Amino acid sequence: MTARRPRVLLVDDEPRILSALRRALRREGYEIRMAETPLEALRMLEAEPVDCVLSDHKMPGLTGLELLERVAAQSPGTARLLITGWNEELSSAELERIGVRAVLTKPWDDERLKRTLREALTPGAVGRD
Repeated sequence: MTARRPRVLLVDDEPRILSALRRALRREGYEIRMAETPLEALRMLEAEPVDCVLSDHKMPGLTGLELLERVAAQSPGTARLLITGWNEELSSAELERIGVRAVLTKPWDDERLKRTLREALTPGAVGRD
């Protein structure tokens, strides 16, 4: 019996960002799912659980933090990562409350992205970029 590959859901309202993230992770052994809206991501999660959600922060409808808060309620065992292109202060207390394991900045470094995702999928790992 073969072990299931970790499922990762990438969420960003920019298709080119989703494609770039998928390219960066294509050889890492993950089953990659992609959603262009937070609501699409939530529908996908209802249909099929994932091991990690990596979400953009600034999106129409829900912010990445709002999406990850819903993910935490719906699937507490799912690792949650945030990626943002905005130079803004995010509340450490809010990130901790939602269980965000790491915050990456755009443009990201592919090796740091891979390492952060590996660490997020390791039980008990917590970190900030």
